Amino acid sequence: MKKIEAIIKPFKLDDVVEALSEIGVEGVSVSEIRGFGRQKGRTEIYKGAEYVVDFLPKTKIEIVVPDDLCEPAISAIAKSAKTGKIGDGKIFVYNVEAALRIRTGERDETALT
Repeated sequence: MKKIEAIIKPFKLDDVVEALSEIGVEGVSVSEIRGFGRQKGRTEIYKGAEYVVDFLPKTKIEIVVPDDLCEPAISAIAKSAKTGKIGDGKIFVYNVEAALRIRTGERDETALT
């Protein structure tokens, strides 16, 4: 099993969730986060004063998938989140040693569905 974390632009969330659903991903966790990479931040003017916004709004998606669904999920996220502009985001993949559905006691890949 693999855990995939994707940091994307917030307005691409619906596209990404739809693309994941189309390939059979059933569970998605979403968090609103703030951060920056090469994009740095931006300068804004508020009441005549200029200030720097260091952290930009981003959305983090987390999914756990069986090994055979990992590459299709990465491709689906990358394709649906891409705008071609700086700040499109990143995808990280981790190994998952175990999973447990608390309600039923199901383990590992059975707990994912």
